[in-house]
Amino acid sequence: MYVKSILGFLFLIILNSNAQEFKVKLDKSKLYQTIEGFGASDAWRCEFVGKNWPEKKKEKIAELLFSKALDTNGNPKGIGLSLWRFYIGAGTAEQKEESGIKNEWRRVEAFVNKEGIYNWTKQVGQQWFLNKASKYGVNRFLAFSISAPVQWTKNGKGFNGDNKDGEINLKREYFEDYSQFMIEFLNHFKDEGILFDYVSPINEPQWDWERASQEGTPATNDNILKIIDILDRKIQENNLSTKVVVAEAADLRWLYSDFGKPERGNQIDYFFDKKDSFKNLKSTISGHSYFTTWPLDSLISIRKKLNKKLKKHDLEYWQSEFCILDRSDDIGGGYKRDLGINTALYVARVIHADLTLANASSWQWWTAITRADYKDGLIYIDTGNESDLYNQESLKYDGVARESKLLWALGNYSRFVKPGMRRIEISLNEGGVFLNNTRMLCFLPI
Repeated sequence: MYVKSILGFLFLIILNSNAQEFKVKLDKSKLYQTIEGFGASDAWRCEFVGKNWPEKKKEKIAELLFSKALDTNGNPKGIGLSLWRFYIGAGTAEQKEESGIKNEWRRVEAFVNKEGIYNWTKQVGQQWFLNKASKYGVNRFLAFSISAPVQWTKNGKGFNGDNKDGEINLKREYFEDYSQFMIEFLNHFKDEGILFDYVSPINEPQWDWERASQEGTPATNDNILKIIDILDRKIQENNLSTKVVVAEAADLRWLYSDFGKPERGNQIDYFFDKKDSFKNLKSTISGHSYFTTWPLDSLISIRKKLNKKLKKHDLEYWQSEFCILDRSDDIGGGYKRDLGINTALYVARVIHADLTLANASSWQWWTAITRADYKDGLIYIDTGNESDLYNQESLKYDGVARESKLLWALGNYSRFVKPGMRRIEISLNEGGVFLNNTRMLCFLPI
């Protein structure tokens, strides 16, 4: 099930080999992207699990996500994630039912209240996993926000509602406060011994976030630029080394084209024609691979177009969020969880395409833990009671954690392809001729 011997230096995907003999040629003189990490986010489920679950069970979950150690039989204890995404909440948990978000597992606390008082005991479950990630030696930490605290939004909610103009759900007079909120967050955790390497202030700005299903806000490119400008200044004033990352595009096509939303598209050109204006904007664009993985010709063509635009700006690329949303012939859609190999292989193909066709330097799964009957987690939790597997109330305090084969498929990258490694040219001898072959990956410490 778990391939330890290949990915240390070489990962091969060879189709229709029919037991033929192949010769592989490595060319270290032709270098591609430098890897910055493979990761996942703590959104939403880490809060209840980290806060309330029995110590032994949540320790096991942390081990599966972060450990690089082997057991006495030489098997890996975990997948050794090298990047951990911390979700900064907007305060819908404190609003409870008034938040409009019915699912309690999708509400999040905020570190600041309407009086401007900070309380660092909030999001305690997420902080538990953050500290475990640090103790296991996770290399990179990213903080991301998907809505400003509710007291500063236009509608007093953590989601956008009926506003259709694409503007951010944040009152103009609170742009400075929202940016300072993120600075306070970064300073606090720096004092606690955890340096956040990156902060992402806006997530999937192309969606209108009108539904009360979770926190979220749209934002125009101009809105985002104003926040970057304030954050950049404040990071310098506070002597922080944190870099701002943009743009967490909801679909890769918004990175290189307007894709029907000109005020929220063409984000590579928009932000990186201006990159010299900022000292702390990372020269990386981030996007989400949703809705671009099926059919296979789309998987290929979209990433080739993205890569072409990236080369224009000499820009790095992060695939910063993915789970199964597309419908495909291979695995259907996102509904119904799959602990087996089919979803694992589907995602492995997406990772491979993002690395070889778009030259992604980081690849990040959406959420580390899920309680949903959906293909959105690495580790699945349920009650163990077949008649009521997903009971929201009881799962706040205890349950059964189940490994998916997807967890270990991602682990075949995260354990062996380390930050600082570079992808190099590799070719395969077919019919006596060495051909460049994107079915294969090779990473070496350079």
